[in-house]
Amino acid sequence: MSIESLVAKQRKYFQSGATLPVKFRIKMLLNLYKCIQKYESEINEALKKDLGKCEFDAFVCETGLVLMEINYMIRHTFSYAKKNRVYTPIGQCVGSAYKKASPYGNVLIMSPWNYPFLLTMEPICDAIAAGNTIIAKPSAYSPATSEIIKKIITECFPEEYISVVTGGREENKELLNQKFDMIFFTGSQAVGKEILHKAADTITPVVLELGGKNPCIVDSCAKIKLAAKRIAYGKFLNCGQTCVAPDYILCHSSVKDEFVSEMCKQIKVQYGENPLENAEYGRIVNEKHYFRICNLIDESKVICGGEKSPDSLKIAPTVMDNVDWFDKVMQEEIFGPVLPILTFDSYEELYTLLANKPKPLALYIFSEDNKRINETIEKCSFGGGCVNDTIMQIAINSFGFGGVGESGMGSYHGKAGFNAFSHEKSIHKKVTWFDFPVRYNPHNNKLFRFLSHLYMR
Repeated sequence: MSIESLVAKQRKYFQSGATLPVKFRIKMLLNLYKCIQKYESEINEALKKDLGKCEFDAFVCETGLVLMEINYMIRHTFSYAKKNRVYTPIGQCVGSAYKKASPYGNVLIMSPWNYPFLLTMEPICDAIAAGNTIIAKPSAYSPATSEIIKKIITECFPEEYISVVTGGREENKELLNQKFDMIFFTGSQAVGKEILHKAADTITPVVLELGGKNPCIVDSCAKIKLAAKRIAYGKFLNCGQTCVAPDYILCHSSVKDEFVSEMCKQIKVQYGENPLENAEYGRIVNEKHYFRICNLIDESKVICGGEKSPDSLKIAPTVMDNVDWFDKVMQEEIFGPVLPILTFDSYEELYTLLANKPKPLALYIFSEDNKRINETIEKCSFGGGCVNDTIMQIAINSFGFGGVGESGMGSYHGKAGFNAFSHEKSIHKKVTWFDFPVRYNPHNNKLFRFLSHLYMR
């Protein structure tokens, strides 16, 4: 079936009203939950093949988070979908007012390769909960995972309801030439711009989950050993291919040497003396990205790691010291296992510096000074983040996850995910047993003045 025919078929199915009953949505989420559990071993194998992920990381960072999101939506969709009464002004007191979430309709979900199962299935379950029909387009860079996603979706749902389109740029282009009711995209800023441009042609609402250079601030009063431990985990998880990973360190100069020493120790503790031989350490997705990351490494500034294996597409966790803002590694999002360390002395200078940089998807600060923590959160613009930890914000369903400015628009996860795939209708219902005569011609000035005073109370 052609993509154009598939879109038309889904639009017809949505117009039939089949996806609107909340009980239907819950049933579909339950079906998806069971099917994911059924194919968990195949999902693990696919993630291992595409990205070298071990079984633990496959569950903790992908399958487990998807199951958690589905479970959350099963428990909350009824309350999210119901009418919500709102305050009615005294001038409209002979009526009621409420808000009602309504699905957009036929939505397109385009996902990336770095967490291919999670970042495809999680927005799918949010879109199901909101009552939409869905076409999902997973990345061509993670073909094994794309195939298991297609197998699960095909077994669970008819294609007029949810369908998966695989392929590369030609399929992406054809999909974006169709008219959707909403587009959800996770990926690079460059592709995000193209999608926003195409969506503008048809005035289609979009959610863009992009990336950026996420700063990680290490304060002079931080618990350095714990900071190094948690930063090493967040940075080198999935071989650094995480959109919310710390991209670089901004370390107070007074603790820089101590932090560098602890960072190198933690890499050995977590990944061993030879990370390239560690079966639980992943790999770069393909040669293109492998050589891009290698090109960012200045060997003269490497103080830990730096080993590479083009055959296995592995790069050891690498720390670069004495980095400045003009180094190649600071000119783009690294999206790999390379951690540059920069220093600072003045927070005011740091805030000014960050204010003039593109807004990141995440910001992290390690500090024991609550005043400094609150000041940093207040003065810096970013999507979300952690205090004294990294990347854990993505595991909390009650948080909306999303960027700001260059790192994206809109958010999802939990209630925010339901809202992302819904339009909130505002409804005012008037009684028919009474009618205010003052609004009709001819106007009575005395009554008008009285009602004007009433409205302003």
